[in-house]
Amino acid sequence: MNVVSYNLRKNRALCELDDLTSRFDPDVLCLQECDIDSLPTEIGSLRLAEATRGNRLGISVFYRADRFRLIDSQTHQLKKSLHDRVAAPAHERLVATRLMDLTRDRELMVASFHGAPLTALNSLRRNQIRTSFERLAQFGAGLPSLMVGDYNYPFFQRHLQQRVRTHGYELTATEQRTYQRYRIFRGRYDMATSTGFTVNRVTSLPQGLSDHHPILVNASYDDSSASTQTLTSVATKSGHGPKSNTPATFVPGLA
Repeated sequence: MNVVSYNLRKNRALCELDDLTSRFDPDVLCLQECDIDSLPTEIGSLRLAEATRGNRLGISVFYRADRFRLIDSQTHQLKKSLHDRVAAPAHERLVATRLMDLTRDRELMVASFHGAPLTALNSLRRNQIRTSFERLAQFGAGLPSLMVGDYNYPFFQRHLQQRVRTHGYELTATEQRTYQRYRIFRGRYDMATSTGFTVNRVTSLPQGLSDHHPILVNASYDDSSASTQTLTSVATKSGHGPKSNTPATFVPGLA
């Protein structure tokens, strides 16, 4: 499965999406900093699953309609930074989409994430990431999940990776930078966290009108996640397993 994530820099790179999806043919497209009012409902063979409603800097998820069937989507508010409270760019920083993969006859979740800006502390962004994992666990317990986006976490990524693993997730980033502005500010801001997936590679694509590079995430299902999903499905149908609305157990780790 190929997923493209792109921070449009306040919607400036919206005009690039047709060419981007045509060249790289993603199965899922996750956007950050898009203008929801000007966002199309379809981009090539991709269909809009969900987008934030109250954000000035919107977040959205598109999916390939000939491969997936949309089951449900949710948007979530996360802990706010001072910048969020003063400038109010984003009330919601997570869009989670639950899909049925028709080619594999199995469910999965893909999420678009936008971490708090660099004026906030890393501890707040870790809180946002941890809360996102909890929301995904409540939304689809036991399902393979892939969360991509602009994490705004250019430094101390090894420490972040260790924290992410306490929640059963893996963090994967490209070796190349994904952010560059004024030829001075640069770093790897855009990444993927996953559980139930093996992320084979993350590629930084050529930079366009945004200060971010789009990233292309290539992922495949873990064999172990297929077994877990099958057992969960059988248990649920028999009435002995957890229901889909059962809250996930909280495990501290990223705070």
